[in-house]
Amino acid sequence: MDLWERTFVEDLRIGVIGLGLRTNLALAAHRPGRGSVVAALCDSDPAVLKQQAGRFEAEFRTEDYRDLLVRTDIDAVVVMTPDDTHERIAIDCLEAGKAVYLEKPLAITVESGDRILHAARRTGTRLYVGHNMRHMGVVRLMRDIIARGDIGEPKTIWVRHFVSYGGDYYFKDWHADRTRTTGLLLQKAAHDLDVIHWLAGGYTTRVNALGDLTLYGDLPRRDPGTPRPEGWLREFEWPPTRRENLHHIVDVEDVSVMNMRLDNGIIAAYQQCHYTPDYWRNYTVIGTEGRLENFGDGPGDTVKVWNSGPTGYRDDCDIAYQVPAATGGHGGADPQIIAEFCRFVREGGVTDTSPVAARMSVAAGYMATLSVRDGGAPYDVPALDPDLIAYFDRGQV
Repeated sequence: MDLWERTFVEDLRIGVIGLGLRTNLALAAHRPGRGSVVAALCDSDPAVLKQQAGRFEAEFRTEDYRDLLVRTDIDAVVVMTPDDTHERIAIDCLEAGKAVYLEKPLAITVESGDRILHAARRTGTRLYVGHNMRHMGVVRLMRDIIARGDIGEPKTIWVRHFVSYGGDYYFKDWHADRTRTTGLLLQKAAHDLDVIHWLAGGYTTRVNALGDLTLYGDLPRRDPGTPRPEGWLREFEWPPTRRENLHHIVDVEDVSVMNMRLDNGIIAAYQQCHYTPDYWRNYTVIGTEGRLENFGDGPGDTVKVWNSGPTGYRDDCDIAYQVPAATGGHGGADPQIIAEFCRFVREGGVTDTSPVAARMSVAAGYMATLSVRDGGAPYDVPALDPDLIAYFDRGQV
């Protein structure tokens, strides 16, 4: 029985590389007897590997991901390592013939992302990029509203991203070092840039942006090699000016604003702040016959549509939609994206997520970061090889 015959009658056997903040995604993939099982674990930190091993029944553990690639009993790998390692690890996995789930962002530069896509086509190995927001109820609801024509033809999209835990999630570890991420306008915004593209039905071609390190540049940092503080990600300081124990390198922006022109003429804007009191995303999509806006971004929250007028300000709306109930991380998105990945590994075909879209979100965020560091100068987004686009649009056939 060959690999693909076996995966149809047995659990898909998955190896997980990187057991950090996204380990809950690996837990979503560990469904013994129900389609997929985490059979191998890898982390470069032996203490983390030992600590996380008890949450799985993995028969194989290693500190070197290459040990997973020679095993014939591993069907696919989930890569959740720091962003600057994605290119090397993903290409090694693809060349070893292991189907890859690569956590977003695809890469930290345009060129790095393109090399991953080229490797996937060259090897014929299946590549899946973890833009789980495409499976969030609020995003799918907004996309359905647009598709129904409730607001006419979309013309502009605005996103405000309030990141209350930014100082803890992104400024106390490697995320704060631009050599590891390029910047948070790529690392953190990659989700929202992808959603903007999905809702708009187009990709960014030109950007300009402004941003700065406005608060976290002056707060106390840890010495190099010092571990993160006890209670990290369980205890949070407030107000943000009281935060301490930041990473020893902090050179990414904590506030950014970005403007985009898409290839279909839509104008979009994205704003991000890492010291707000609340943590959520606010989308506004304006079309030729109305607008939508979400109030909260989780199950049970509301997306409102105004499509009559003109009027002055009114809190009520013409149509109110509730974000559907869901279970699992990220508003139910984590189990949904893992289910799609497992189906893709077994069967292939087109998926809701897209390696091309993942590349385009990285490219938009990367060029916007260059703009931030060049006084807001406009930058064009490099085009992607049309042959690559066609390959992935066909479902990697």
